[in-house]
Amino acid sequence: MPTSSLSRIGRHVLIAASLAGALSAHAASDADLPVPHHVAVASNSAQSAEVVRTARRYAAFWNTGDEAYAKLALSPAFIDRTLPDGRPQGPDGPLQASKGFRAAVPDLHAEIDDLVVAGDRASVHLHFHGHFTGQFHNLKGNGQTVDFQAFDLYRVKDGHIAENWHLEDNLTLLKQLGAIKP
Repeated sequence: MPTSSLSRIGRHVLIAASLAGALSAHAASDADLPVPHHVAVASNSAQSAEVVRTARRYAAFWNTGDEAYAKLALSPAFIDRTLPDGRPQGPDGPLQASKGFRAAVPDLHAEIDDLVVAGDRASVHLHFHGHFTGQFHNLKGNGQTVDFQAFDLYRVKDGHIAENWHLEDNLTLLKQLGAIKP
């Protein structure tokens, strides 16, 4: 067999091996995603599976702080429809929020209590918990428990969250941080 043919075959084998490695690493990361306690899906379709996977990836970002999960979950054109004051629009907003909150609650974890999927939408009930041991604005934590809930509505397009509407139980959170008196 000519050397050029062997070289081409070798390149194809390397490309195939690289793709297989990337796919298995990707599959391994999906295996580590948070598993919802309750799931309701309107239809058993490829679109529904994609929406579920995307919601789980975004929850993994909040659970771990690993920006790779956010980059897998969020569209480059991501729009936060309930953007808090001071947070940048787009994917940088959640990245900034996570870094800031993890400085206050380094052991932050997020669980998916409920996930409801219909068409390109996911309704997600999240449960956050950890310990306030860092700094949050002018407050210094002393190890108190943080335990609050949030509700998100995602519109998923092409396997990424294009839009997000979210509400957090900030009253409970601020009481736990000591920012307001119970």
